[in-house]
Amino acid sequence: MRIARELLDDIVAHSLEDAPNECCGMVASRDGEAVRTYRARNAAASPLRYEVDPHDQLRIQGEIESEGLDLGAIYHSHTRSEPYPSQTDVNLALTPDGRDELWPGTVYVIVGVAGEETDVRAFTIAARGKVTEVSLDVQAP
Repeated sequence: MRIARELLDDIVAHSLEDAPNECCGMVASRDGEAVRTYRARNAAASPLRYEVDPHDQLRIQGEIESEGLDLGAIYHSHTRSEPYPSQTDVNLALTPDGRDELWPGTVYVIVGVAGEETDVRAFTIAARGKVTEVSLDVQAP
């Protein structure tokens, strides 16, 4: 996924602002390029997991669809561990039986804020929980 530096900076800022709790949000894209970030409220209000507020999720998905965009990414932060999908993250990405993706083609961006420096990594989470790291192509302003 291609993403402008300013959009990635907004995701990182959201992660730092919501610490010590995890943050969460979505990224709209067009043709594999991120075009807008949407901050969401973490309904779990937890440093260990995130749950996109259902009202925010409906609002954001409606805006993305009405603008003719795609859900390119779901992002959240890890405040106490490395930015790699936990089993909880994997479970949130799959249908209850774990066989299929809830959001096919969506990238999961995780911002690690546990250390002195933030660390941003991206993944796909495929059927049956297969996690694959993918690169973010960060575009200069």
